Amino acid sequence: MTTYIITYDLNNETKRPPIVEDIKSYGNWAMLSESSYAISTGQNPKQIYDFLSNHLDNNDNLYVIKLTNPHFGQGPKEVNDWLVANLSN
Repeated sequence: MTTYIITYDLNNETKRPPIVEDIKSYGNWAMLSESSYAISTGQNPKQIYDFLSNHLDNNDNLYVIKLTNPHFGQGPKEVNDWLVANLSN
């Protein structure tokens, strides 16, 4: 399994968009910020992007980036624990 960060900006959305449910459907995920998630999956970045891109308009942004150690940050303990458990060196 590989860990990725998914970050998006759906510029004209005013409520939590359906993209969140699709991100959570990967099963092994952590919310890093309002529009950034980490997931662990056997899929590659293009497969993830293709799955999520149906939520995008022409003015939106979506990036899928491989995430590895080392990492540094501040956040909830459960997110920090998830990162420790899911990131490779």
